[in-house]
Amino acid sequence: MASASMPAAPAPLGLSTIGQIAITVTDVDRATAFYRDTLGMKFLFQVPSMAFFDCDGVRLMISVSEKPNQTYSSVIYFKVPDIQQVFRTLTARGVSSEREPHLIARMPDHDLWMAFFRDPDRNLLALMSEVPR
Repeated sequence: MASASMPAAPAPLGLSTIGQIAITVTDVDRATAFYRDTLGMKFLFQVPSMAFFDCDGVRLMISVSEKPNQTYSSVIYFKVPDIQQVFRTLTARGVSSEREPHLIARMPDHDLWMAFFRDPDRNLLALMSEVPR
């Protein structure tokens, strides 16, 4: 029991579910076309300076930076069942490859493969595939 002089221990914290990922771009309309049309992502809606996409329950927000000439990004990894086929499709659509599909690690029951590419603002994006053995 906590007393006035001794506060209760905080409840354990364990973040796990991602609700939204945000990246900055220089041109929302151009980026919207890339993510919607080139990558085939599910477009949700657009408001001034922002557009939103659904990534199987996780929302991706693209927006212009709040501070001029400042951009930031995290690498977004898109899980795909067949990395070779998806990579060929994106290449055929003119996506700029950073690194072709390659084996990252051999796990007990699958091989982890990744490939990297860039959006029109040079944000790094990736494909990942867990290939069963």
